[in-house]
Amino acid sequence: MREVFPGRRSMTFDPTGSLTAALRPPPSRCILVEMSPVQLIDAALFLPLIERARRSPRLRTNHNFHSSMEDNPHRFLNVMVRGTYIAPHRHRDPPKSESFLVLEGDLAFFTFDDAGQITSTTILGREALGIDIQPGVWHTIAVLTDHVVCFEVKPGPYSAANDKDFAPWAPREGDPTAGAYLDMLVSSVRPPTL
Repeated sequence: MREVFPGRRSMTFDPTGSLTAALRPPPSRCILVEMSPVQLIDAALFLPLIERARRSPRLRTNHNFHSSMEDNPHRFLNVMVRGTYIAPHRHRDPPKSESFLVLEGDLAFFTFDDAGQITSTTILGREALGIDIQPGVWHTIAVLTDHVVCFEVKPGPYSAANDKDFAPWAPREGDPTAGAYLDMLVSSVRPPTL
């Protein structure tokens, strides 16, 4: 662990995957990471994140470029491996738009109506590389390749208590039926292999 010099901006990374700003040494379970004013987004950054996502119980991890949860906007890599489940949700209160760019891999981006019917499916990572959605749109994604690296931007600040409004018609993460729901979404994009 490096010592933090007074007045110098640095970040702490804890093993759960969150980054927090610090001006004093972090707890011993954290690794101190100094934020460079310029960060390259390349394969050298992707590889350890893909491995971290594979080891994560949620099969995904974020790499934040913003320095705190209060920053606006939030800019981050969302690295996901096949099988991760993100419950359909929307960002309505507070209203937040969201933009995704797929940098590596393919995913299916789904939108839904208020009853849970799929209203659109877009494959990102092939011809279409990204998508921008307005606040209040029900959506989710499903990874179609071994892994996906996305660059996301959405307004801050982040508060887990009100960031997402989860769909009442879909299973939440951790629900025993989530895997079957994800399989149904993926099979709507491509037929099952025999």
